[in-house]
Amino acid sequence: QVQLVESGGGLVQPGGSLRLSCAASGVFFSMYAMGWYRQAPGKQRELVARITSGGSTNYADSVKGRFTIARDNAKKMVYLQMNSLKPEDTAVYYCNADRTGPLGTAYDYWGQGTQVTVSS
Repeated sequence: QVQLVESGGGLVQPGGSLRLSCAASGVFFSMYAMGWYRQAPGKQRELVARITSGGSTNYADSVKGRFTIARDNAKKMVYLQMNSLKPEDTAVYYCNADRTGPLGTAYDYWGQGTQVTVSS
């Protein structure tokens, strides 16, 4: 079982920066792929960035070059550094942990989300 708690959201002006943090509790954290997703009003939840247990990363095209995902396995933390924020980045941001166990069992956990609002 993994519990995830996000922090760091808030109101920021266009062009500004925020860093989101996700604190995880539970076992086998280093074995999970960690991701940040977001959901804007009236839209589906979408992947923003993901980092595998081996450290490989992938990003949504809309955030490439502006956002950076990182993890600290010793602290059981994952971060999303967001720079050059745009109004269209406004959404609730969710932390996700997923892995597939040795018998094929899927493990998938979500945090409660943190609101990011980009507005002047």
